[in-house]
Amino acid sequence: MTLRLRLATGTALALLMTSMPQGAQAQSNVDLQRQIDALKAQVEALTAALSAGKGAQPVAVAPASTPASASTPVALAAATAPPSAIPASTAAPKAKAWYEKLSLRGYTQMRYNGFLSGDDTAPAGVSRLRSVHDSAISDRGGFSLRRVRLVLQGDVSDRVSLYLQSDFATAVNNQAGSERREGFAQLRDAYADVFLDKDKSLRLRFGQSKVPYGWENMQSSSNRLTLDRSDAINSAVPSERDLGVVGYYTPPSVEKIWDRLGHDGQKLFGNYGAFGVGVFNGQGTNRTEQNRGLMKVAFATWPFELDGLGGAFAGQVVEIGGSAMLNKVQPELRSGAVSEIAYDDNRVGLHAMLYPQPFGIQAEWNWGKGPEYDRDSLSIQTKKLNGGYVQMMYRLPTDSVGALMPYGRWQHYRGGWKASTSAPRLETDEFELGVEWQPWKAFEVTVAYARMKRAEADERRTGRAEGDLIRTQVQWNY
Repeated sequence: MTLRLRLATGTALALLMTSMPQGAQAQSNVDLQRQIDALKAQVEALTAALSAGKGAQPVAVAPASTPASASTPVALAAATAPPSAIPASTAAPKAKAWYEKLSLRGYTQMRYNGFLSGDDTAPAGVSRLRSVHDSAISDRGGFSLRRVRLVLQGDVSDRVSLYLQSDFATAVNNQAGSERREGFAQLRDAYADVFLDKDKSLRLRFGQSKVPYGWENMQSSSNRLTLDRSDAINSAVPSERDLGVVGYYTPPSVEKIWDRLGHDGQKLFGNYGAFGVGVFNGQGTNRTEQNRGLMKVAFATWPFELDGLGGAFAGQVVEIGGSAMLNKVQPELRSGAVSEIAYDDNRVGLHAMLYPQPFGIQAEWNWGKGPEYDRDSLSIQTKKLNGGYVQMMYRLPTDSVGALMPYGRWQHYRGGWKASTSAPRLETDEFELGVEWQPWKAFEVTVAYARMKRAEADERRTGRAEGDLIRTQVQWNY
């Protein structure tokens, strides 16, 4: 800018000398000095205007004693200043449209289950070794796509965000009902979050979303360590979702702890809130409501930092909480109709979690009552249920081969499974020992050995089946 001002000053002086009439050249030195001072004042004013970002307009400041003959070169000096010396006004950045704030992500899980031994087949009326979570555990084997999820989400305004998730690995039966068809799309989530405060710690969620019952139920399958959820906790809300309204609140102190754990690579359950209260239809995912009653659910969880207990507990966090549910549900019958009776479906659960740093423990248990098929009366009745799981894991992040996390889990459940026809009774005892390997964030491999003892989820079959399986899963995230 200094060089440009010097050029402008020189140009103005030259114009001053050449444009002055012959008589003016004969003026005394005092008059000439007065004109030079006026020109200097003009340049200083121009410099100040440029510094203040107001140089777009010529500045005409001249002392009152300046002769009229000097005004022309002063104006010319201002007008001939290089255009580049005048900064252009900075335009305000254009706000993004709501659809430009959306993001697309997802994950896919491919599995292979291999029987080492056990009851993969059985005579009619006798339980075969089957799981309510993985239909590929059967005598036919082969590869299967457990989940193919695609998520569209984003903020449509400062106070409203949307979330839409579909699964392209859903199976249905053909019209004859004897053969499954794979790869159908199904709606999983479709909800909007409305934030009631600027810090976004308090929100209302409208639509189809996860029901806040059970820590493991709310954890994403893309983030869960074990291949499947436990029978006992998942029996409260099979498929984990329903249509309704729920409010979540997360205090800033809790948010801070969860953010730290997330940055450390811990497998969180997802920030659904430290406290959640909601009402839902209560019939289940993608099922039409059958009665006017609403399912009432409450959830609370709280993480505690253990740094104050000494060096051995530095960075450790333990989280405890509980859930409660009041509901009435009408199961589907073998005839194809829906039960006309609405059965009580009430329960309460507790959970505790010591995050693996490097060793961790996770446990949940719930008690209650719900619909269950009674073999003596050949009808559905409301019966007691209870069960849960205990899980231990060890976290081994490495720089050379990626993150390794071996784990072991034991689960137990006695009670009905309301999502299956006629709400059959499950009797599950299972031990699973596995390891998850994540060489890169976009790719995970899990290999597990499972010792299963289960009653099949079919009211027409009796007894329990046993077996040993090797289970494998490849997951890629995008």
